[in-house]
Amino acid sequence: MKLARLRDTDRPPLHLELEGRAIAAMEGDTLLTALLAGGAGHLRESEFGDGARAGFCLMGACQDCWVSVEGLGRVRACATLAKDGMKVRRG
Repeated sequence: MKLARLRDTDRPPLHLELEGRAIAAMEGDTLLTALLAGGAGHLRESEFGDGARAGFCLMGACQDCWVSVEGLGRVRACATLAKDGMKVRRG
C-alpha cells in the first residue's frame, strides 16, 4: 500500500534510497512519512508473527519504526527528518 500525499505538495523534493531503491520525498518529511509515501509498504516484519509493521506510536516511544541510515546508524524513522541522499535499510 502506498500512502497518498494530500497537502504540502509544494515543498522542495528530496531523494533517498531504501535498500538501493529510489524513494522520492519532500523537505520536512520524517523518514517514516517519506518511506511510506514513497511506496516502501512496511519497515519490518513483526516478531510475533502478525505481519508487516510500519510504525505504531508515531512519536518515538515504541520499537516499530527502527531503520539503519548510512552514517547515522540505527534511528527511529518517525522521529528522524529525511535528508537528501540518505541511504536507508530496514531494521
